Amino acid sequence: MSAPVRKVADKQKVEAVGGEVLTVPQLLSRAASTAGPGVLWIFLFLVLPMMILLVYSFLTRDELGNASLPLTFDNYVRFAGWDVLGYDAAYLVIVGRTIIVSLVTTFFCVLIAYPLAFFIAGHEPRTRDRLMVFVIVPSWVNLVIRTYAFMIVFNPSSPVTQLAAALGFVKPGDGLYPSDFAVYVGMVNIFLPFIVLPLYSAVERIDWSLLEAAQDLYATKTQAFFQVLIPQTLPGLVAGIILTAIPALGMFVVPDLLGGAKTSLIGNAIAQQFGQSRDYPFGAAISFLVMGLTLLVLYLYSRRVGEQGMRDLL
Repeated sequence: MSAPVRKVADKQKVEAVGGEVLTVPQLLSRAASTAGPGVLWIFLFLVLPMMILLVYSFLTRDELGNASLPLTFDNYVRFAGWDVLGYDAAYLVIVGRTIIVSLVTTFFCVLIAYPLAFFIAGHEPRTRDRLMVFVIVPSWVNLVIRTYAFMIVFNPSSPVTQLAAALGFVKPGDGLYPSDFAVYVGMVNIFLPFIVLPLYSAVERIDWSLLEAAQDLYATKTQAFFQVLIPQTLPGLVAGIILTAIPALGMFVVPDLLGGAKTSLIGNAIAQQFGQSRDYPFGAAISFLVMGLTLLVLYLYSRRVGEQGMRDLL
């Protein structure tokens, strides 16, 4: 197959698809008319804000609380725990707590999504569509509204809380929130569709003849599941994990409303710096570090999966 664009005898011209000969300015003009709007959108609303955020992260907060010169690394040093009052690993603890919440949320989402995806795929097409609607519809409701709904469900007078008190999970008169339990329920409710959808797509493409072959070779149900079904659904599983774990790192609405101060995550710390504290340089530094952590996870994923293939994950 010939390359989309190749040089011709005249060094000032190139041959495009279809044999049409264009000059370099003409080729650039066509590229700008097609890819230009998308590139401009990404630059204005992604690259440029990131550059501004990076500059802010090196600024100093003056006596009035405004960001100003000189440039400094103090914001990053402060995040690592060193401050004028000594060493305090509070923000590192918040990062650790954030990672734990993200991993636990992802684990429970996978635990629920796997059987749910197989259950949906096992029905006839019309029923599948209806079941998928039930999975997707909750995502149409605003995140804050859903979180407030859980606050009502978990308040001390709700039937759910009264049942939990009768079973001894909470003291009579106490609510199920603020608590880690409420946070995890809210997080799983939000991110479950992000795992169900790619898993369902992968389950639909399973080659069931391989499962029959494994059973003919006296494979147990456990062996058949882990050696036949899991590898075939692994692409959807990995995609779902990424779509869940990474956004969960930056979540702050659910921990703030359902968890209180005890479940403060890195997203809450960033919101506090840009809101109550108005410490924009430090908030920008935290944001950039979280962004770096996210990019590191994506880089490790691309190196592990993109270059060596899905089979290396087994």
